[in-house]
Amino acid sequence: MPHVTLQHGPRGIKLYQVGGKSFVLFRTPRPDAVDPETGEPYPDVIMFWVPSEVDKQAMLQDPSLPFFSPSHFDVHPSVRLHASRIGELTRQQLTETVQDAWPAQASNRRRTAWLAGHGLPLT
Repeated sequence: MPHVTLQHGPRGIKLYQVGGKSFVLFRTPRPDAVDPETGEPYPDVIMFWVPSEVDKQAMLQDPSLPFFSPSHFDVHPSVRLHASRIGELTRQQLTETVQDAWPAQASNRRRTAWLAGHGLPLT
């Protein structure tokens, strides 16, 4: 994806950004993201931005996909994935997730140019 930079945020987390906006980030354990069975913070959460609420709901409601979203992020345009479950996605599914996350955060000019250059519908 064009104009992508890798940044290191608080506590060394990796953030993939376009134009200074994160579209994929690796989260550190947080007290607001815990395993309901053990109460322990999840150590391996990856957050992906999504283009719309419709896309988010489609990803969360598809039982074949391992994405989740804590209830306190209901209105946030993102989904999460445990890194330990990334193997449950095909390479194509992971590619599409990243390719959908990038335009969700890119500027209108960059998004339009990239989508048009790849023969994709301008959304």
